[in-house]
Amino acid sequence: MTTGADVRDILELTGGENDGPISKKDLINSDKKKSKKSTETLTFKRPEGMHREVYALLYSDKKDAPPLLPSDTTQGYRTVKAKLGCKKVRPWKWMPFTNPARRDGAIFHHWRRVAEEGKDYPFARFNKTVQIPVYSEQEYQVHLHDDGWTKAETDHLFDLCKRFDLRFVVVHDRYDHQQYRKRSVEDLKERYYSICGKLTKVRAASGTEPKIYIFDAGHERRRKEQLEKLFNRTPEQVAEEEYLIQELRKIETRKKEREKKAQDLQKLIKAADTTTELRRAEKRVSKKKLPQKRETEKPAVPETAGIKFPDFKSAGVTLRSQRMKLPSSVGQKKIKAIEQILMEQGVDLNPMPTEEIVQMFNELRSDLVLLYELKQAHSNCEYEQQMLRHRYEALLKAGSGGVCGGITAAALAATTLSGELNATNSTTASTPGGEAQSWPSADDIKVEAKEQIIDVVGAPLTPNSRKRRESASSSSSIKKVKKP
Repeated sequence: MTTGADVRDILELTGGENDGPISKKDLINSDKKKSKKSTETLTFKRPEGMHREVYALLYSDKKDAPPLLPSDTTQGYRTVKAKLGCKKVRPWKWMPFTNPARRDGAIFHHWRRVAEEGKDYPFARFNKTVQIPVYSEQEYQVHLHDDGWTKAETDHLFDLCKRFDLRFVVVHDRYDHQQYRKRSVEDLKERYYSICGKLTKVRAASGTEPKIYIFDAGHERRRKEQLEKLFNRTPEQVAEEEYLIQELRKIETRKKEREKKAQDLQKLIKAADTTTELRRAEKRVSKKKLPQKRETEKPAVPETAGIKFPDFKSAGVTLRSQRMKLPSSVGQKKIKAIEQILMEQGVDLNPMPTEEIVQMFNELRSDLVLLYELKQAHSNCEYEQQMLRHRYEALLKAGSGGVCGGITAAALAATTLSGELNATNSTTASTPGGEAQSWPSADDIKVEAKEQIIDVVGAPLTPNSRKRRESASSSSSIKKVKKP
């Protein structure tokens, strides 16, 4: 039997005054007592949205204040990396040292371990110097003589190269242009590397072919000129070049897509031809053979044409109607197209699965799928042909309107357009029932492109040329209005 203390404990009531049996008043006034208790004892409630782990760092059940400094009293998996106080400290000493890379004999001081006293300066090994060849008077007169260079000027050049470690920009800056001729950086490089090549060839052992570095001064000059021209371009020229590059990329992508579609179309046509030839040969052979053998044999349909129905060669009992199920490789669009054509022709979608009906029904659906694919390819070719016709007419209008055609846009678009038109004519000619249309050849378009004036900035299909064309059209319209 539960006592009043148990009920008070469940209802979270304070004991002391009412330790006797619980009454009806105690149950009714339990909410009031709870509110009194909550007001008397201050408790902190966790704010909404704060996680329990974060709130536990701020306030705990023991009502302790949060720690001011992090403390780790437990010996966990982490180990102390440095164990201090286990060994004696190595003594250090303030000692002088000299750098072997310096030739002035300067003495410096630094802190160093006593055990390393007397050793060489460790950073001296990073001082790498360039080995500049030295030539004699006889070698210069026999092998190194040049009419454009005197020996004094050559000696001055090699002295600067040795001082500044072949930094030719610094050598050109410190070169004595008042005493000697004014030379460019390419001239200094060409003279230095030509002397080095001749000396290595002369001093090489007999029977050996040494590796000689050849400096092409003309190529270096052209490279710097091109960089200067590239740097001095105007913003309009940069924008026009970017526009032409984007157009060229679009043309190349369309050309690749068109070539891919043409290849797919050729595959379909070849597959259709092979299937028709195989079926004709099969019919000829079946007429000569017995009807029992004709029922057992099946025409071999290549994988690329129509539908490849699986062969049921597993052991056990199988239904003949299973051979009429379409494989999973056939898409839903093709299945709906097959069903629509069969319904239009009045063919039953689920005929009686006899041996002959199953074979002929599968062949019919395979031919319908092949016809569906050929229709799609033919429609794609017609769409591409129509698009090319509009582009060709636009280019002809732009050329006849007096706009200067540039080699960057007009000739490029004309050549690519001619290639696309030839590819489209070939595909439409190979398509059964396609009409042969007369399009201008690539030579005619190239002749028109050659007759036009080459103007890179005002090429057709560019922003600048459009502005010029608009201004020219407006001026021509004004003249027409003024005429009586």
